[in-house]
Amino acid sequence: MPKVMIVDDEEIERVSMQKILSESFEGLEIAEAKNGQMAIDLSRSFKPDLILMDIKMPGMNGLDAIKEIMMDFPAIKFVMVTAHDTFQFAREAIKLGVKDYLLKPSKISEIVVTVGKVIKEIEVEQERKENDIKNDLQFEKSRQVLETDMVTQLLFDHVHEVHVETLMEMLDIKSADEMFVMVILIPEGFENVYVPWVNQIKKLGSVWVGALHGRHFPLIVFRNNENSYRSQVTAIVKNGLKDNQNKQGREWYVGIGEIYKSLDQMKKSYHEALIAMMDITRAGTYRFYMDINTETNYGDTLLQKYKEEEFLEQVRLGEWENIKNRLVMLIKSYEKEEIPLEHTKQRIMELIWGIYHTLAEMGIDIQSGHYFLKEQSYQQLVEEIGMYIEEINHQYERRYNGNELDTIHQIKQYIKNHSSENISLEILGDRVGLSAIYISKLFKEKLNINYIDYLTRCRVDKAKENMLFPEKSIKEIAFEVGYHDPNYFSKVFKKQVGLSPKKYRDKILGFSVSSSE
Repeated sequence: MPKVMIVDDEEIERVSMQKILSESFEGLEIAEAKNGQMAIDLSRSFKPDLILMDIKMPGMNGLDAIKEIMMDFPAIKFVMVTAHDTFQFAREAIKLGVKDYLLKPSKISEIVVTVGKVIKEIEVEQERKENDIKNDLQFEKSRQVLETDMVTQLLFDHVHEVHVETLMEMLDIKSADEMFVMVILIPEGFENVYVPWVNQIKKLGSVWVGALHGRHFPLIVFRNNENSYRSQVTAIVKNGLKDNQNKQGREWYVGIGEIYKSLDQMKKSYHEALIAMMDITRAGTYRFYMDINTETNYGDTLLQKYKEEEFLEQVRLGEWENIKNRLVMLIKSYEKEEIPLEHTKQRIMELIWGIYHTLAEMGIDIQSGHYFLKEQSYQQLVEEIGMYIEEINHQYERRYNGNELDTIHQIKQYIKNHSSENISLEILGDRVGLSAIYISKLFKEKLNINYIDYLTRCRVDKAKENMLFPEKSIKEIAFEVGYHDPNYFSKVFKKQVGLSPKKYRDKILGFSVSSSE
């Protein structure tokens, strides 16, 4: 029930009014004030929804008190209580937005009707506000799922441009002219800070946050014209990471890719950010890809060439023999130029860390490769690299050739049974125990269809089945199959089927259903 304050300089009036309200409205919380100044002070602590304000009181009158209270609490509603039925009071009260007035003395029935009407209005507003909050929370939850899906598509899968544009339209997102990727590595054992950190960083705006893979997650950051590239990164690190870092006493590591002008190039910026983050032995918490020193020796030139040729994409495709040959060639080029072994280890580690994180995203858990740092000769390094790549190859093949057919069937069946729900790749991955990237790869390579296209097809097929029941409206069917916007559902349906939902139903039923749909 709403909270009500009674303001009157006569105690008997306050007591009588409180008795009438308490007996007439169960659960009403009531406070009293004997003058205008006390009403102002009490409003700050009690925070009433409705104030019954006497007009003629010693000191500050009721109208002046209403003015003061409304400056701080404009949502509070007022009913004027007065023994003076004058036009001047009424005109001033109307200007202040007073909801109604009661003349002293008033009948109990008049008080109950007048106050009851305002209380009903307050309750309707409160219910509407609660529903708005629930809707906002649900929208924000859906928005985060869609946003995570969009980052996954852009960084880990080649999706047709229309899908990203559709998601951006649903999220009411306007892309900036320039953007880049940051990759955050969380200290081991502190993965639980991902959610609060995301909530903190989202306050800065212009950032899409990807899902947590192992201990790291990506951000797509849109450039703003107010700050420089480095200033924008510093603000994100300062406002997001520093507080968590100080609490944990451990270093976070952040890699920042270069700026590009197209969302299609975010995959490249992501690979650059991964490489920039790979050196966890250096001081400091973040490093820009553009700041990585490139020496003049041939080995570093070759290393840079590997990066530019998207070495990590070969990892994703499982081209292990080619990867091993490239690493050995790189090691031998450093050895031939008599580069110090420690320098070579560091450069090789950049690529090893890239392999490790790429496979972690795909759900393949392997050793990170730290043991390479103990090798004492180039020959040992070559041998260990060969053994390391072979072990990765075995794990990769076991994952991809194990129970793949059963896995695909399980995924397809789950999507068909739950297509009306808000299923993201991450939710689906949690359900079947696989990474979002691995599932995306299965759809693309084994089913020759994009995940979103398959989900859309399942929803449209279910809509077709529902259209056999003429008592269901198109709007009802749209909601049942997972679309909250009937107009968007109609666009998707027509794109898939070639006919609008209504024309399709008319065709299969052989007659026109109600035009009220």
